[in-house]
Amino acid sequence: MKGTPIMNETVITYGLYLALAVAMTIWVAKTLHKSGRVFLVECFHGNAELADSVNHLLVVGFYLINIGFVSLYLKTTETVTGAQGIFETLSGKMGIVLLMLGGMHFFNLLLFTKLRKRAHLATMPPPVPPMLRVNA
Repeated sequence: MKGTPIMNETVITYGLYLALAVAMTIWVAKTLHKSGRVFLVECFHGNAELADSVNHLLVVGFYLINIGFVSLYLKTTETVTGAQGIFETLSGKMGIVLLMLGGMHFFNLLLFTKLRKRAHLATMPPPVPPMLRVNA
């Protein structure tokens, strides 16, 4: 068996974890990119070029943070044995990754909402109409 890599349950778990976690990260990022554009175009008063640029930068940051987390969270200290061990370890790791992706999704929604609110404040009339006029 010289030169043959050993495929044990831990290595299989790592491979499945990376494939699933990266696939989920890509899916969420594409969804955020597609749906977030509408909010950003409105936030930037119809400036689609600026909105697309900001949207792209947000997606790059999303990838960096999430794939970095997935990479750091790869190692397991548990002994993985058999199919049951693979599923249990994988479900625990994927649960944390999905919670992280959900947290990042809500962070993006919060960010988009604040940007949208700020954009609308600039165009809103004053809360109370002026009562008198001062001539200078």
